[in-house]
Amino acid sequence: MKPIRIHYLQHVPFEGLGCIGQWVTQNQHTLTVTRFFANDELPPVSDFDMLIIMGGPMGIYDDEKYPWLTEERQFIRQAIEANKTVLGICLGSQLIANAMGTKVHPNQEKEIGWFDISLTEEGRQCKLLDGFDATFPVFHWHGDTFELPAGAHHLFQSEGCKNQGFIRDNVLGLQFHFEVTPESLKEMLKHGQDELTNGKYIQSEEEIITHQHLIPQNNEMMFRILDRLLN
Repeated sequence: MKPIRIHYLQHVPFEGLGCIGQWVTQNQHTLTVTRFFANDELPPVSDFDMLIIMGGPMGIYDDEKYPWLTEERQFIRQAIEANKTVLGICLGSQLIANAMGTKVHPNQEKEIGWFDISLTEEGRQCKLLDGFDATFPVFHWHGDTFELPAGAHHLFQSEGCKNQGFIRDNVLGLQFHFEVTPESLKEMLKHGQDELTNGKYIQSEEEIITHQHLIPQNNEMMFRILDRLLN
């Protein structure tokens, strides 16, 4: 794989690249970052080949509390229009969906913990997911969800949330966290204790930690998708 220039957007200190950082290093890609929590500036879109947008506890419409969200949405739209490869995870996927002209809204249920997702019919036909099991567990931490952008292919769904992933051309949105590592999981639990309430699709901290053995297979799927997205 030819090394490329990757820029990523980070919203809070405790939701970084996770295992994607390992993939970047292994493939000798160039990496830059805008940390909105540290008031970093956004680069010109011409400065990178791929944009990755990470998660965070805020909603995409929380502009009053996080004024940089307005500029971020515009920046993502510019990257998509410039035909950059774009990947969004959780909040990142919602920002992409909104930048592509569709709605983001509260899901009927919050999903926090390890729950199964299933490939849709379009997902089973997608070359990006060739060889993936029909159903498998992934890590979730979200209360909002997106509607599918026009022309996008619906890839994943779960019992608790219909729209778990989409792709349109070289733009991919994933509602869940393939990238989670033991370290990032620990940080998310530390900073999200108040969200671990009673809910149909909310696991306790103990349940979440018990399923840490699923992390390596989630990371392997993340690596596979990243390789294929660039090829």
